[in-house]
Amino acid sequence: MSENPLAVVTGASRGIGLAIAKTLDQAGFGVIGTATGQTGIESIENALGSGRGLIAALPLDVSNAASLETFFTQLDERALQPLVVVNNAGITRDNLLLRMKDDEWNAVITANLGSVFTLCRRLLRPMLKARYGRIINVTSVVGAAGNAGQSNYAAAKAGIVGFTKSLAQEVANRGITVNAVAPGLVDTDMTRGLTEDQKAHALDRIPMGRMGTPDEIAAVVSFLASNGASYISGETIHVNGGMHMV
Repeated sequence: MSENPLAVVTGASRGIGLAIAKTLDQAGFGVIGTATGQTGIESIENALGSGRGLIAALPLDVSNAASLETFFTQLDERALQPLVVVNNAGITRDNLLLRMKDDEWNAVITANLGSVFTLCRRLLRPMLKARYGRIINVTSVVGAAGNAGQSNYAAAKAGIVGFTKSLAQEVANRGITVNAVAPGLVDTDMTRGLTEDQKAHALDRIPMGRMGTPDEIAAVVSFLASNGASYISGETIHVNGGMHMV
């Protein structure tokens, strides 16, 4: 493409998602960021609104089918046809398997994996027409290494890897690449809630001896969205400081 296209970033109000939205904005992409509530919408607008790249900040709860349909309707009403999709939004409902409730399992699978299927299926249409597209799915080191108390999250994130490989094969001849990025332990609001003992235990497993930053994840996503990554598809890029080597 001669010009950078529109990019959708789900879960763009904070942490990794906000860093991705900012980085794509700085790279010249028009950004459509999503958040579950008004506070998140305002966070996106405050962070990107002063630039020229924010096209829209829209509400989206990826775990809710009606919210997904409303989101698609809003895109159609505004004649927005993104050619870059970053599936970043997700949730956790941690519990040991023997204690895990059905709704804890189903909620995580629906939000973290089901939404990727729904968004990709719908947003592929303009990409197929343009014969160009970039899909980047945010998975996790947990999807490759597992983690006690996160069987639901690990299953969803591992599912994203298989989904990514399969879809990449289906659309490669239409100029569309599909890749995944697997962050390790990243300094976000979620990890800041860990106790000092939990942080120390986690850092012991990271050869680099530190957490990653949201900007380091965003840089990889931005590369995969660029023309420079046009011959990379079906890959999962691990960004974890050596925490887990595949």
